[in-house]
Amino acid sequence: MVVGVVRVELRIHGASFFKDRRAVVRRIRDRLRARHNVSVAEVGRQEVWQRATLGVAAVSLAADDAARLLSRLRTEIEDLLPGGVLDWEEEILEGSDEGWEPGS
Repeated sequence: MVVGVVRVELRIHGASFFKDRRAVVRRIRDRLRARHNVSVAEVGRQEVWQRATLGVAAVSLAADDAARLLSRLRTEIEDLLPGGVLDWEEEILEGSDEGWEPGS
């Protein structure tokens, strides 16, 4: 089993209120969940109107599949929020009988 994990820092252009920010975050979260069957949570920057940090996790059978999925997630986010990805950190973790090891 392989788990792909992403921490993505977003800039939300034009958000003047928390309501604007929540709508953008909800749209991204719902779209990723529906189209890619991943787990998505807001993990930081909740007090700032024009920033958000999301954590995304996906389970796969192979590291290559997980890497391709993470690439598709980035494309999807960039399509939904052009110019909004400020930082993208991803990691592939491979499970074994002895525990988890960082993958490729």
